[in-house]
Amino acid sequence: MYCQGCGSILPEEAQYCNKCGLKQEKGLVGYSSKIQDPAFQKYLKNSNKYAVIFSLIIAVIAIVGFTIYGETSREMDNPGAMFIGLGIGAMFVLIAIFQVLGKKKSKTWDGTVINKTLKKKRRRENTGDDNSYLVTYMQYDVTIRDDRGKTHHITATDDATLYNYYNVGDRVRHHGGLNTYEKQDKSQDTIIFCNACSSLNDIKNDQCFRCGCPLLK
Repeated sequence: MYCQGCGSILPEEAQYCNKCGLKQEKGLVGYSSKIQDPAFQKYLKNSNKYAVIFSLIIAVIAIVGFTIYGETSREMDNPGAMFIGLGIGAMFVLIAIFQVLGKKKSKTWDGTVINKTLKKKRRRENTGDDNSYLVTYMQYDVTIRDDRGKTHHITATDDATLYNYYNVGDRVRHHGGLNTYEKQDKSQDTIIFCNACSSLNDIKNDQCFRCGCPLLK
């Protein structure tokens, strides 16, 4: 098994880590060693690959679409229309690349939930006929401070599931690459989120029903 604190390889019967000294909690208390399962790296690799492929497909559609529009429309000519398509296509590809690089640069760190807030907000939405209207929605926010003092936020709109899942004082671990959070103490929970695809699962499950990755418990 792996240390719930530093990730070192330990004998299955170990009660304490021989490197960092952390007591290895049993059951649903403690950070799960299952994060070392190769399924997570496979999922991350595939998701990055599909993000880039999808962006390339969108880029090709944009370039071809604007080029055709330039040939058939009286409002825009080529090569101007084609250059606009190239610009839009390049934007989608760059977004995908920055997302992949951002995941690779993200780090694993531990922190504590220090606050929870909910706010009623409004946003303006267009109807498509030059008119707009105001929509009222609820924004749920969970604030986490890492052990170095930096604050992070988990936000959701019109969905209180994550807001109710975390409590002030909960210790959490942010897993680099995946950019997902794991609660240290899951002993009172009835649900658990997949740290790969973020799908909501029953706490009794051992694998995510959607992507098949191990649930961290």
